[in-house]
Amino acid sequence: MTLPRGSQTPSDDDSPLPARPRLIATDLDGTLLHDDKSVSERTVKALTAAEEAGIEVFFVTGRPARWMDIVSDYVHGHGMAICANGAAVVDLHSDGKLLRSRPLDRTVALDVVRALRDAAPGTTFAVETATGIHYEPQYPRFAEDPAVSLGTAEELLRASGPDAYAGAADAADAVDAVPVLKLLAHHTDLTPDGFLALARTAAGDRANITRSSPSALLEISGTGVSKASTLALCCAERGISSDEVVAFGDMPNDLEMLTWAGTSYAMGNAHPDVLAAASGRTVTNNEDGVAVVIEEILARQQRR
Repeated sequence: MTLPRGSQTPSDDDSPLPARPRLIATDLDGTLLHDDKSVSERTVKALTAAEEAGIEVFFVTGRPARWMDIVSDYVHGHGMAICANGAAVVDLHSDGKLLRSRPLDRTVALDVVRALRDAAPGTTFAVETATGIHYEPQYPRFAEDPAVSLGTAEELLRASGPDAYAGAADAADAVDAVPVLKLLAHHTDLTPDGFLALARTAAGDRANITRSSPSALLEISGTGVSKASTLALCCAERGISSDEVVAFGDMPNDLEMLTWAGTSYAMGNAHPDVLAAASGRTVTNNEDGVAVVIEEILARQQRR
């Protein structure tokens, strides 16, 4: 059931919420975080209250582990977060220690690079590994994330270690030494959704291609690797079914998670595809839409 646009919280009679959810899975940027990347006091209070009520909270994000300091204090008992669109499960209580990786095969990544160079000339790339990010010289770098190394995507994907690359010949025996978590592709002229559609046509049979940025920046993971599939693995380990999960998101990289979860909420600021796919809608991230629903979950439990 989809809530009417503008609905903030459901009543007990029309609520899409499960009677007793066991896990809340929430995206960060554009969802839990305000636009200034802050976490409001209301949201912190709601997350704490959920865990105190026995509902686990998982942050499920496209961010790398090293960008998780903004929320690491708010993961309570388990300390786990799903990062890099499902390619990594990390322990935020241990400075982002990698607990599980679902890497992108380097040979496949090279194949995707070639396909996108042919389909969209001018595409530039960055390579996100378990030890940091590596840029092509023309790729628009993240100000807070300096390069581990620079080179063409082909050189970076053949690199033997986290600190530098020696070239394909020197690295041939150690091509998979460091897991590649995702490949990033950027285009200066194409629209974000246009670039996504083109990339999926050119290489969608070889990798999972999605986006979460307002710019034409694509995030490319191994086939079958997504927020949803890794969340499903973590839930199975806990004996939690999809029907017991409430998920929140705002961008195309959240779609699989929102359709997998028994109950899902699109933020009021969400991409149109997310609004269409989710079972409910809350208010915007800047209005603490996640906290609004968590408060309703807890209030309903108290009324029972």
